[in-house]
Amino acid sequence: MSEKTPEVKSENPLRSEKRRKLHELREAGINPFPYSYERNSSAGQIKAEFDARLQSGEKALDTDIKIAGRLMTLRSMGKASFFNIQDQSGNLQIYIKPEELSPTAQKIFGLLDLGDIVGVQGFVFRTQRGELSLHCKDLQILTKTLEPLPEKFHGIADVEIKYRHRHLDLISDLDSRKVFEIRSKIIREIRKFMEAKGFLEVETPVLQPIYGGAAAHPFSTHHRALDMKLFMKISPELYLKRLIVGGFEKVFEIGKNFRNEGIDRTHNPEFTMMEWYEAYTDYNYQMNQFEELISHLAKEITGSTKVMFQGQEIELAAPWRRLTVFEGIREYAKLDPEKATDAEIFETNRKLGSEAKKPRSRGEMLMELFELSAEKHLVQPTFVMDHPVEISPLTKIHRKDSRLVERFEPFIAGMEIGNSYSELNDPEEQYQRLKEQEAKRVVDEEAHPMDEDFIHAIDTGMPPTGGVGLGIERIVMLLTDRPSIRDIILFPTMKFK
Repeated sequence: MSEKTPEVKSENPLRSEKRRKLHELREAGINPFPYSYERNSSAGQIKAEFDARLQSGEKALDTDIKIAGRLMTLRSMGKASFFNIQDQSGNLQIYIKPEELSPTAQKIFGLLDLGDIVGVQGFVFRTQRGELSLHCKDLQILTKTLEPLPEKFHGIADVEIKYRHRHLDLISDLDSRKVFEIRSKIIREIRKFMEAKGFLEVETPVLQPIYGGAAAHPFSTHHRALDMKLFMKISPELYLKRLIVGGFEKVFEIGKNFRNEGIDRTHNPEFTMMEWYEAYTDYNYQMNQFEELISHLAKEITGSTKVMFQGQEIELAAPWRRLTVFEGIREYAKLDPEKATDAEIFETNRKLGSEAKKPRSRGEMLMELFELSAEKHLVQPTFVMDHPVEISPLTKIHRKDSRLVERFEPFIAGMEIGNSYSELNDPEEQYQRLKEQEAKRVVDEEAHPMDEDFIHAIDTGMPPTGGVGLGIERIVMLLTDRPSIRDIILFPTMKFK
């Protein structure tokens, strides 16, 4: 009994037709997947060099250009055709007359489909209608595709497809691709800014035996060789402070953090954060440095300190508004945080949408009241300052009010984009605060765990230090006018299908 050739599973007619052309290329002795193609230009370079040089109908016959890209459109005009190819730098029109090509190139042209990747050699000219184009003298197939592209090349409307199949989004929506190029530029500019200030970039462990530095649920895993439970980093804070103790006076890290929490417009379980620590400074100093960094980024990325975000103009130039938590409660909740009883604060929170079933500490309820009443109003850049001591176990007590700590959270467009402390460096007080947090873990997993190694470092002596965290994604959202964090993460966390 003879062996049967395996059959390709049933597929749609477009895929079947593309597969037929793939096999026909192979039967003609043409490799549909060559190893390389030596380019000497790109769509963007051609436009930059020849846009001002060529008038309608003019040809640059002395040019010998080789570019490569994805075939995005194709239209026939009798004996000649026009097609458009797209590379990372943009799009370029190609003019082709099959009779001018070699038999092999003619065969390739006859078997092309939208989405295929090709190499084109020819000279630059401008059509009578004024379109800068490349006159094709040779054509090579570089990748024969099987999957048809979306029908319309104006972006993918279905966000499920957009986020799950990012490659289709990037092919069909150049604005989306531009967002990720800007994201990369923002991170480069942050590094340049920090290095110019004398900071050293470092890395801290992603897998940690004790998680800390934030109030968050961690992801956990098991290390087989060491037979121990490890947690994915929720913050690099405790490790970066060890480096300050060790003698590095200015350190920063840009890296991934992981928090096992909900997903919404401004939250993704895996996200990028920068944290920096600077010896001999406090939160007042870091407020000035923070607004300097953000206004610098806005100018470098957009050309102005004024940006539009979801229809609202936002001015990022310094100085930003300073607003204490107590001032915000008075202004937006219409409640005096110093005179109100715990019962009044709890009931006000319930009316504003709190899901708390019973009262918590006064400081925790006051902070929730601020969040429920004030945050949505903070459109223009605002430093929210001087938080209740109960919610900030790693922060120095406020030098003028022992109920508070020296902390600020910058808000823009109603989003918290960072966090900063005058860092707690008193070893006895730090130990007591973490001990209190450890006791809370019976009912609150987000409470900060005790970390004896960190306490040992603080015992060794940490100088006065200002520390800052900055959410990279939210800055990218702001500077690219994107409403969702998923729009600016290449591969956001999604349920597996």
